[in-house]
Amino acid sequence: MQQVKKFNVYERERDRRLLFTKNLTPGKSFFAEMLLKDRGAEYRAWDVSRSKLGAGIKKGASQIGIKEGDAVLYLGASHGFTPSYVSDMVGRDGFVFCLDFAPRVVRDLVFVCEERENMAPILADANQPESYKELVPAEVDVVFQDVAQKNQLGIFLKNCDSYLKTGGFGLLALKARSVDVTKKPREIFERVRKELEKHPGMTVVDYRDLYPFEKDHALFICKKK
Repeated sequence: MQQVKKFNVYERERDRRLLFTKNLTPGKSFFAEMLLKDRGAEYRAWDVSRSKLGAGIKKGASQIGIKEGDAVLYLGASHGFTPSYVSDMVGRDGFVFCLDFAPRVVRDLVFVCEERENMAPILADANQPESYKELVPAEVDVVFQDVAQKNQLGIFLKNCDSYLKTGGFGLLALKARSVDVTKKPREIFERVRKELEKHPGMTVVDYRDLYPFEKDHALFICKKK
């Protein structure tokens, strides 16, 4: 098992679509993922074709900003698949605030959070960051967003302005077809990058097209100045 850069993520050479994280809850598998023991530690297999963050790491992202002990605001947490791996990455001293707008998926998310002491579910609309200010710290280390809405860039910037600390990282998993189905994804990606760079206090430090793991998706990694 080999660590990927300085991330709390691991890989094996023969596993093209898998990453691994050290399991915060040994013996427990939440999404039928494979559990693997190596040198006394237990790892969870992470299928990157189901995760924009995982795909970005596999595509060679130079930095993702998520480290042990971090507080992460995760927008678009859905059933909790990727947030559970972020939970492994930040460890017991970190915390993942998992927000989604759909009651049906939040019900599933609750079951994952009940087993993981560093995750909490939030039923709220990411387009209204002021509505959950009592549930999230005034400043977080990382904002991660996977919200497939037309105004996903605006939602991301509002939450970064509201919650991301200076020097913190914002990660935007962008679905081009949700922004404008009439434009080529590459055109959308270029436009979004320019808008991110124009936003006060925001710098794009890395960008990855997520093909072939995710079609018409890109991951933008930003740092707040």
